Amino acid sequence: MDILTNIPLLAALFGIIFAQLVKIPITYLVTGIVDWKLFTSTGGMPSSHSAAVTALTTAVAFETGLGSPLFAVSAIFAIIVMFDATGVRFQAGQQAIMINQMRVDFQVFVNQSKGWSQKKNEEKIEELKTLLGHKPSEVFMGALTGIVISIIIYVFIL
Repeated sequence: MDILTNIPLLAALFGIIFAQLVKIPITYLVTGIVDWKLFTSTGGMPSSHSAAVTALTTAVAFETGLGSPLFAVSAIFAIIVMFDATGVRFQAGQQAIMINQMRVDFQVFVNQSKGWSQKKNEEKIEELKTLLGHKPSEVFMGALTGIVISIIIYVFIL
C-alpha cells in the first residue's frame, strides 16, 4: 500500500497526534489538572494545525527540494493555515468568550426578574467553544514541532 510509504503524509499525521498528545502534560504542568479531552480539542499549546502543515512542508522539501512547485504549494498552504489559526479562529474564540459572558449576564437578569433559577435553564444551554484559535506563540511552537518531527524522520529514521 503506497499510502503507508507516503512519508510527508505520515509526518503530518504524526505531527497532529504528537501536538495533541503533548497538550495534556503541558496543561498539567501549568494548571495541575490532567485533562484528557485536550487530545481531541482545538486550541492550546502547541498548535496541532501548525505542527501538521510544517511537518508536511518540511517533508515535501526533503522529498522534492525547495525549488519544486509542490513545495511552493505546501508552503503557501502552511502559511494560510497558520495565519488563519492566529487570525480568524483566534478572534472567533474571543467573540465566543464575550458571547458566553453576555449569556451569563442575561441569565442573571432573567433569574432575578422572573425566578428562572427553579427552571435550571442554564443546564440546557451549551457554552460556545472559546478555544478555537491559537496565540502566535502556540502557532510558532506548533510550527517548530512539525519541522523537528520531519527533520528527525528524514535525518535519523530514513
